[in-house]
Amino acid sequence: MLGNALLLAFRELRRNVMRSLLTMLGIIIGVAAVIVVVTLGSGATRQVGQQVASLGSNLLMISVGKRMGPGQTSGAEAFKIADAEALARDVDGLAAIAPVASGSTTAIYANENWSTNVSGSTEDFFTVSNQPVAEGRMFTTNEARRGASVCVIGPTVATKLFGLQNPLNKRIRLQKLSCEVIGLLKAKGQSTMGTDQDDLVVIPLRTYQRRIAGNQDVNLIKVSMQDNVNTDQVKQAIEGIMRTRRHLANTEENNFNVMDMKEIAAMLSSTTQTMTGMLSAVGAVSLLVGGIGIMNIMLVSVTERTREIGIRLAIGALENEVLLQFLVEAVVLSSFGGFIGIVLALGTALALSGVLQVPFVFQGGIVIIAFLFSASVGVIFGYFPARKAARLDPIEALRHE
Repeated sequence: MLGNALLLAFRELRRNVMRSLLTMLGIIIGVAAVIVVVTLGSGATRQVGQQVASLGSNLLMISVGKRMGPGQTSGAEAFKIADAEALARDVDGLAAIAPVASGSTTAIYANENWSTNVSGSTEDFFTVSNQPVAEGRMFTTNEARRGASVCVIGPTVATKLFGLQNPLNKRIRLQKLSCEVIGLLKAKGQSTMGTDQDDLVVIPLRTYQRRIAGNQDVNLIKVSMQDNVNTDQVKQAIEGIMRTRRHLANTEENNFNVMDMKEIAAMLSSTTQTMTGMLSAVGAVSLLVGGIGIMNIMLVSVTERTREIGIRLAIGALENEVLLQFLVEAVVLSSFGGFIGIVLALGTALALSGVLQVPFVFQGGIVIIAFLFSASVGVIFGYFPARKAARLDPIEALRHE
C-alpha cells in the first residue's frame, strides 16, 4: 500500500512539475537558511577560539586603567619594568612574563615607508604572545638588557618595505632609531577584531623607552601561566601585588585591569552562538511558511481531484488508503524540498566561508535535524488536506464537476 502511494505521489509531482517546485520553495529556503546560518556561525565560533588561542597560551593581560564602561575612564599611572619583575618574583605558577610598551610609528627603508605598530618588550614577548620567528632569530637577553638597536618585523612590514627582498640583516629606521632586522615573525593573519597581527615591529623594551618613547612607562604586562594552574588564584595574587605597588587603599578601586583571554574567548563564542540561534529561528519561520504553502496546494489538489477520489472510494478503496495517498504526496513534496535545500545550503555555505574567510565547519547534526523537520512539516501540514480527501462522500464526489 505504501509503495502504491509513493508511485501515485511521484506521478502527481511529474504531472505538475512547476507547481510542485513553487510549493517546495518555502521549504527549500527555510532549510537552506537554517543550515547556512548554523554552518557559518560554527565557523565563526571556531575562528574566534583559534584567534584568541593564537594570542598566547594561558594568557593574562594586565592593562593600565579600569575596565571600560559607563562613567569610567582609562586614565591611570603607567606600569614600570619593576612591576613586571615583582610579579615574576612573587607570583607562583607563571611560565613567562613580558612587559610591553607600544605605539604607532613610521618604518622607513630606502625610499619605502610604512605606518606600523612598534612594540618594545623583553625576549619573553615571543613566547608569551605566541609569536614564533619564521626566519632569523629573536633578540637575546643581553640585547634586551642593554637596549640594542635590533628588531624583529612582521610579514606585512617586510612586504611593504622590502617587497620580495630578504629583510634579514638590513637596517630600517623608526623615527630617530636605526635598527638591524634580525628576525621575521611567522604570519598570523587578522585578529578577531579585524586588526592585522602581522603589521608589527618588535624591539627591546629599553630601546623603545630610550630612543622612541623617551620615558620609562610600560602600558601592558603579558603573563603566561603554567598548565594546570588555578587562574583565579593567579589573578588574585597579581591584583594583590599590583594594588600594593600602586598604593591603593582598601576603599579604592583598581586602576588597572587583569583580563583572562579564556574569558574573552568564551564571551565572544557565546555572542556568536546567540546570534546564530536568533538567525536560525528566523530561518525556521520560512519552514512554517513553506508548510502553509504545502497545505494550500494540497487543498487545491483535493478539490481538483474530487472525481478521482470518488471513483477510488466507489470501487472499494479504504479511507486510510486515500488518507495515506495524499499524506505521502505532502511528505514527498517537503522531503524533496528539504533535500534540495540541504544541497543548496552546503554549496552556499562553502562559498560564503571563502568570501568571509571563516572555516567551513560541517554540522551533520543540523543537516539531519533540518531534513527531519522538513519531512515533519509535510506530515503536519499535509494531514488536514489528506483527511478531507479521505472523508469525501463517494456519491457527492462523483457528482462533482
